[in-house]
Amino acid sequence: MTEEEEEKIEEEPTGTEIQVGSGPEEEADELTEIPSELPVLPLKNTVLFPYLLSPLLVNTPASQRLIDDVLVRPDRLMVCTAVKRDRKGPPGPEDVYSVGTVLRIVKMLKFPDDSYRLLVQGVARVELVRFTEEEPFLRAEIRRIEETGEEEDSVEMTALVRSVAQQFSTLVSESPRLSDELQVLVANLGDPSKLSDLVASNLDLDVAGKQQILEANHVGIRLRLVLDQLSKETEALQIETEIKQKVQNEMGKTQREYMLRQQLEAIRQELGESEDDEEEVERLRAEIEAAGMPEEALKQALRELERFAQTPSAAAEHAVIRNYLEWMVALPWNKCSEDKLDVKAAREVLDADHYGLEKIKDRIIEYIAVLSLKRDLKGPILCFVGPPGTGKTSLGRSVARALGREFVRISLGGIRDEAEVRGHRRTYVGALPGRFIQGLRKAGTRNPVIVLDEIDKVGADGRGDPSSALLEVLDPEQNAEFSDHFLEVPFDLSQVLFIATANVMDTVPPALRDRMEVIELPGYTLEEKMEIAKGFLIPRQVERNGIADVGFELTDGALRKIIESYTREAGVRSLEREIGAICRKVARRVAEAESGAEGPNVIDEDAVSELLGPIKVEPELAEDDMIPGVAVGLAWTPAGGDILFIESTRMPGRGELKLTGSMGEVMRESVEAARSWLRNHAKDYDLDPTRFDEIDLHVHVPQGAVPKDGPSAGIGMVTSLASLLTDRPTLPRVAMTGEITLRGKVLPVGGIKEKVLAAKRAGIERVVLPDRNRRDVEEISSELLDGLDLRFVGTIEEALALTLSAAPSN
Repeated sequence: MTEEEEEKIEEEPTGTEIQVGSGPEEEADELTEIPSELPVLPLKNTVLFPYLLSPLLVNTPASQRLIDDVLVRPDRLMVCTAVKRDRKGPPGPEDVYSVGTVLRIVKMLKFPDDSYRLLVQGVARVELVRFTEEEPFLRAEIRRIEETGEEEDSVEMTALVRSVAQQFSTLVSESPRLSDELQVLVANLGDPSKLSDLVASNLDLDVAGKQQILEANHVGIRLRLVLDQLSKETEALQIETEIKQKVQNEMGKTQREYMLRQQLEAIRQELGESEDDEEEVERLRAEIEAAGMPEEALKQALRELERFAQTPSAAAEHAVIRNYLEWMVALPWNKCSEDKLDVKAAREVLDADHYGLEKIKDRIIEYIAVLSLKRDLKGPILCFVGPPGTGKTSLGRSVARALGREFVRISLGGIRDEAEVRGHRRTYVGALPGRFIQGLRKAGTRNPVIVLDEIDKVGADGRGDPSSALLEVLDPEQNAEFSDHFLEVPFDLSQVLFIATANVMDTVPPALRDRMEVIELPGYTLEEKMEIAKGFLIPRQVERNGIADVGFELTDGALRKIIESYTREAGVRSLEREIGAICRKVARRVAEAESGAEGPNVIDEDAVSELLGPIKVEPELAEDDMIPGVAVGLAWTPAGGDILFIESTRMPGRGELKLTGSMGEVMRESVEAARSWLRNHAKDYDLDPTRFDEIDLHVHVPQGAVPKDGPSAGIGMVTSLASLLTDRPTLPRVAMTGEITLRGKVLPVGGIKEKVLAAKRAGIERVVLPDRNRRDVEEISSELLDGLDLRFVGTIEEALALTLSAAPSN
């Protein structure tokens, strides 16, 4: 690609001069005979006009071959046209403008680097009619553009010429980039065409603007275009001058204030009032040297300290610099806590604080084991995802205790300002570092455990997107040089063990999710909740309420009743609140001396109802008497799993389908798919396909106030409709889950553990699951599956064979 640029040729060039003409004084003749075909030299960012001398730099082989070819011609003519758009490779015919200028080479200098510097003179405007060659350079047939309007000798033309000349002279006098010689040249130039071209070539226009003037063959139109651009450039120059004047005035004011402050400082020194400032500077210098900063941070701190020493204490900048230096010396640049690398002891700490959660505990133990072998291991980025109350945040504190590290919790819920992560720039009043730097200062070490709580609830608004700022923090390849806007120097976060917590991952941006190792925490089962309550919740509430010495005891039956009848959650927060309520009532009895030594302080099932009142949650239980049209599905909820009754009925009609029970769009589509599959396979179940056009079907899912959605109820929907239409009730104590397709496939679904355990709690004996969910069942403890008959199916036919009774109901 050509790289021609408009340049000045040195008065004493170091290249070899090749004289190719009679010199610069050679003028372009308007009647010069121009051949019908000439070489074409594309120019980037340059438009040349007729009659004007211009320098050119040519430094590519293709363009140099073109120049060599032109120099052997007696007329030394070529066409130069501007390039429309920049692209890789040599410009082609479609990349250049169709109007250019015929140029005559007046002088050429050849330099040692094989580049050519030319002095060329414009001859005439031409139009490129057709390109005849593209290699080794462009060549085209051309047609000379005859100018019009030049012969007009009207008052308007005279006024245009005078206005252009006056405004250009004004611009030259005010603009430092234009030579004063142009004023003399314009004053003595009487040709309107040459005047417009001369002025246009000296205006600060882009290629498109100059090309528009070049293509205007009517002199009057060309002068108007030039006059319009002159007005704009003159106005811009005036605004620029005003801005410079304002800046100079402000600088004068600042210098005056500086001189006054210097005089004030001299007076204070005479009065002996500057000793405190010197002592503070020396104190900060000693703290900076003792902080163990890396080289870049040390240089920045010392630079700011010099500014602090030279800034008067009365200046506002004085307090800003002091605050910055105090933050710099307070950060743990090289302070690390000693890790406890005893795997057995760490396991004991984790087990003592939390029940279950084997996946997370194993991952932490693996990290400690690797850290004991590789001491410079970068901290992992873990993300605990699970329902509320499952111990995600407290688990982070236990991890810190197991490792012997400091613990820092940063709540991200609801933050919308990027400065919360990266800090404010010091230009703002009251600027502070971001939460991560603040947390490290609080921890006092550079390798704490930092819990990023509720990372799924980070917001965004006009002040920035904090989740995007977190990408650098949570990337092990980048956080070794984390940049905080307040510090303005990198800080190493690679030794920090980050643990993020979230309830769902749907709202976490994919780029942020990709940087974290996600570990899911499922909801606790009934058995797990009872163990947690016995080992952690009851002792804690007994201690908090001061009833450790009154013989308080909560029986297993009472505890089970609290879990099933007074709470509905995946975690244990509500359970602890209910246990706390019982402990407070017992404490009140003891304080009022109404209870005996043991009897009333042993809480059984009856006492629970007396202390907590009527039950708050009515669990769904399996039924033994099933009627056609009713099936039992399984659902996952944030509080764990639950069984779901699906009811269908029919009535005379026109084949319409009615759905009620707060079904979501996906669940509604599952009902449509179930009806379509049954209609297509009606003969397999002794059904008349035309019967579907004579009845209306109504499908309802109880608890209509609770929104329900998802594809996992598909197998329940088709079972309910098949039971209704064949008059065959579903088998008692049978529940099912799985997505269906129109081809009769049963697809896998999620939440299998919660659904299976919910079925067991409800008294279900047989659970029908998709065949591809076998791997999920393998993760469930065998003790929890005792008494359950798990059946796996791959098609709807297999599912109906396991769920429908053999004979129609009477």
